[in-house]
Amino acid sequence: MSDNRQQGQQGRTPRQRPAVARLREEREREQATEKRKRGVKAAVLVAAVLAAVGVAGYAATGGSPEKGDGQAAAPITEGKGAAPVTLTVYEDFRCPGCAQFEQAFKDTVHELTEEGRIQVEYHLVTIIDGNMGGTGSTKAANAAHCAADAGRFTPYHDLLYTEQPPEQKDAFGDEGHLIELAGKVEGLDTPAFRSCVREGTHEARVRRTNDAFLGSEYNATPTVLLDGENVYGDPNAPLTPQSLRAKVAAAAEGA
Repeated sequence: MSDNRQQGQQGRTPRQRPAVARLREEREREQATEKRKRGVKAAVLVAAVLAAVGVAGYAATGGSPEKGDGQAAAPITEGKGAAPVTLTVYEDFRCPGCAQFEQAFKDTVHELTEEGRIQVEYHLVTIIDGNMGGTGSTKAANAAHCAADAGRFTPYHDLLYTEQPPEQKDAFGDEGHLIELAGKVEGLDTPAFRSCVREGTHEARVRRTNDAFLGSEYNATPTVLLDGENVYGDPNAPLTPQSLRAKVAAAAEGA
């Protein structure tokens, strides 16, 4: 009898397995399928959000190549100190989305700054160096700080975005190229600027800025804040030059 029972069990087809076992296997298959669907939905949602805002933002998933000293670095500030509203921008010179933001809002930001309506704080970060490798984000940010030392930050900042290479190419990692570009900004290509770029005078400051950004609640570039409120990247309320002016006016009234 024992041998017959064993032979009968061994000879069962999948349909003859206990119902509990079959139900468990079906449930496991359903859970695996649902998990795959959730992953696809998440990827589609991220792509849809980026497409909706019309910007190829870059998520901060990697740390800076070298750590700073843990102290937050002051931003580069442009504009009058008495301006009632502060615009804060976190950006990476290798970031295509940052270049798109600058292309769309550069003139408006400059006008609002010159009119004394806003003060702009630039935090230059290096997340693409961390995510993709290379040193272009770091070297370009350092060079921009060197330009700030010379009182030429805004034109050099704008030029770097105009001359931005494809993000896969680390052209800004070449200090000679950064110095060559400085020749297009009146009064910038000086021995002091060249030395600042080649010696990496502000690279520790750049690393501190990036480390602080990675430790913040923000995780993509560009991040744009108006008096501390994130105003860029919401697909339900896309920022435009006109709406930025309106937001600045409203913030100034409430100041």
